[in-house]
Amino acid sequence: MLPTLDDVLQLDAVRRGKPHVVAGADRTGNRVRWVHVAEVTDIAHLLHGGELVLTTGIALPDEPARLRAYIGELSEVGASGLMIELGRRYASVLPPALVSAAEDHGLPVIVLAHEPAFVDITESVHARILQDQFAELRASEQLHEIFTQLSVEGASTDEVVRQVAALGGHPVVLENLAHQVLAADADGGDPSELLSAWETRSRAVRIGQRTGFDEASGWLVTTVGARGEDWGRLIVVLGSPPSARETVLIERAATTLALGRLLDRHAESVERQAHGTIITRILAHAYSDPQEAAARARALGVPLSGRRLLGVVLRHRGPGTSAPPVGELAQLAETAAAACKDARLAALVGVLDEGGPHARVGVLASLPARADVETALNEVATRIRKRPGGDIVMATGSVVDSIRDVRRSFLEAEQVADVASRGAGGRLFYRLPDLRLRGLLHLLRDDARVQTFVERELGPLLTYDAQRGSDLTRILELYLESGRNKAVAAQLAHLSRPAFYERLRRIERVLDADLDDVESCVSLHVALLALSSVRWERP
Repeated sequence: MLPTLDDVLQLDAVRRGKPHVVAGADRTGNRVRWVHVAEVTDIAHLLHGGELVLTTGIALPDEPARLRAYIGELSEVGASGLMIELGRRYASVLPPALVSAAEDHGLPVIVLAHEPAFVDITESVHARILQDQFAELRASEQLHEIFTQLSVEGASTDEVVRQVAALGGHPVVLENLAHQVLAADADGGDPSELLSAWETRSRAVRIGQRTGFDEASGWLVTTVGARGEDWGRLIVVLGSPPSARETVLIERAATTLALGRLLDRHAESVERQAHGTIITRILAHAYSDPQEAAARARALGVPLSGRRLLGVVLRHRGPGTSAPPVGELAQLAETAAAACKDARLAALVGVLDEGGPHARVGVLASLPARADVETALNEVATRIRKRPGGDIVMATGSVVDSIRDVRRSFLEAEQVADVASRGAGGRLFYRLPDLRLRGLLHLLRDDARVQTFVERELGPLLTYDAQRGSDLTRILELYLESGRNKAVAAQLAHLSRPAFYERLRRIERVLDADLDDVESCVSLHVALLALSSVRWERP
């Protein structure tokens, strides 16, 4: 960063000359790129802009017109200022024509009342320039190290944006090409205020190059993307023109975001990450004010205020004891998002608890007051079923009217998904009433009385299997789930009928129970359903 004229005026070598600004006092923020000592008037053609010109004025003309031309030429080439020593040419004041011309052209003019050593001034200013440039290089190197480390660690979009806000000390927003907010950090400010009417405000800011500053909004903007595939914009809300460091900061951050997307092709999209982050923080009550959650969702094009909200969970069938394959849930999330879009259902869609054994896709559906929930869910579920991606269970919670109650809806949906994904079924989606006895037992799985009932009914058989490595519990389950049809159960067990019948007799001996007795079979069947819920791996 180059020093300003104000910085130069504070240097000891300059202060010894008793400097006084006589023209262009409002332009002392001009940057000084170099100091040039010149006593001739035709110096402008040798300058490149940003120079502070030092002179004793000894060779300046007397004619007002020529003085005005001299000032005009310096201003035209972009000189940062003119510093004149009093005493040799001008005793105490400068010619009025020179001062008025400087005011007209906005060129700062400084007089030195005491005779200075120009060499001291040039040395001091150049040392300051080099010092600032070295500091800028060090800062740039530090930024490079920080963002390289973020890339190596596979930092999330939110982490990168948070780091930009921390390093720059200003609010930061990452948006997609539709001007929807993917990530934001208000840098200690009010997120709701930052994101208010975001799409409208953002569309009004147009930058002609990849990185640029919009004076009207005070935004520093850079395009995010790589290999000719731009997908967003990174914005730092400055309020004043950026420094060189701030420009380097935003461009380095944009590179990190683009690189992260290229390196992890199996990861969910940035939009899905943004949706998932909002849902996760709502469920964790991480927002100090529900209005912040509403503002962030609205900036992504999903209104939550004044709407009917519904938690939906999607997962693959199975016990869920290990993490789903890489990319599988991400694809399911994209499928669900596309289904919601096609059904014109506003929703946040993202992967929850990604990478863990309980990872699943969460959908926070937002419906107008008069919308029919059943119709909307049927349309979404039908579209998901039509797309490839395995056997999917879609479970929903109850409709709620506020963001504060969303967590309750999701907890209910997750309980329903746990039960529904354990068995077979052809429903498009499941709700708690659809689960009947199996759902009730799942909700009561932690009750000691239910666990005691399971041990009383099945304990001897479970112990028998554990000691001998047999599968009699599974045989009993197949028998009861087949409606006590021995032929069908034997076929499902891949056993001959005599072998299957022999196992049933062994079960009767171990349990001291009659498998032809209806009440005994009902009790055992309930115990098996409860056992499945007790054993179910849950978050």
